[in-house]
Amino acid sequence: MYAITIPEPGGPEALVWDEVADPVAGEGEVLVDVVAGAVNRADILQRQGFYDPPPGASPYPGLECSGRIAALGPGVSGWAVGDEVCALLGGGGYAEKVAVPAGQLLPVPKGLDVTRAAALPEVVCTVWSNVFMVAHLRPGETLLVHGGSSGIGTMAIQLAKAVGAKVAVTAGTRAKLDRCAELGADILINYREQDFVEEIKKATDGAGADVILDNMGAKYLDRNIQALAVNGRLAIIGMQGGVKGELNIAALLNKRAAISATSLRARPTSEKTAIVAAVREHVWPLLDAGHVRPVVDREVPMSDAAAAHRVVEESGHIGKVLLVTP
Repeated sequence: MYAITIPEPGGPEALVWDEVADPVAGEGEVLVDVVAGAVNRADILQRQGFYDPPPGASPYPGLECSGRIAALGPGVSGWAVGDEVCALLGGGGYAEKVAVPAGQLLPVPKGLDVTRAAALPEVVCTVWSNVFMVAHLRPGETLLVHGGSSGIGTMAIQLAKAVGAKVAVTAGTRAKLDRCAELGADILINYREQDFVEEIKKATDGAGADVILDNMGAKYLDRNIQALAVNGRLAIIGMQGGVKGELNIAALLNKRAAISATSLRARPTSEKTAIVAAVREHVWPLLDAGHVRPVVDREVPMSDAAAAHRVVEESGHIGKVLLVTP
């Protein structure tokens, strides 16, 4: 098969479309003929040499894909060759084939073509596990999403609205904020021109956000605490704004607030399987009914993954950038 390899870390040009050995489905795994993968920030970090795959994972980048089952490994039941699926991966999505633990597979939702389903697994599992399983967002509460026009952000908006929450977002352009509004966001904050702490307080009569989904890390830590409501929950899922910040414990205590920080890629298979099962139970009915849909900015040939990385690094996109196999 062909896959995107990284002979040496570097810029987008470090991504090389090369012929490699086919993967084999092991115990409890299925082999998927990949139709499409999707670009995530973690792939860029891996390309740069800062985020190695976890032990046992494919060496090729790509944390999600869609395609058709080509073979079943020993001990797999409930799936058949030819089934259209999407999958949460530890790596290997930038390839023509990938072996996946069966518990990390999801069926392609009704009414959605197999290519666009590649935009779902990583963002849905990230949002559901953090916003709902950990932070326990409830109907009537306010969720603040940083980077509302990203793949994560566009999914968080839709899922929060589906459960009856109010949604605030930050984004850096009018076009991005307008797209967030189309998806259901109630409070639109241009982080280049406005202070999100002031704006979220103003929009909630001084209360603040009950849950904050944060991809920035250190840069926003203090201001996120300021923006939280009493009994608020801050879910950190990224470090785009640095890894070390100063935390005002008194402010956290006064608000009886909680901070969680999670990653998805390095979790053991058992935890990923549990998250995927929860997603299938709670989110897939919304997708099947058409109430929630992935937002796709563009499709790029997988062999030209470098171009897709440039798009994501420039941050001009809205939603997901997909990589489509030949």
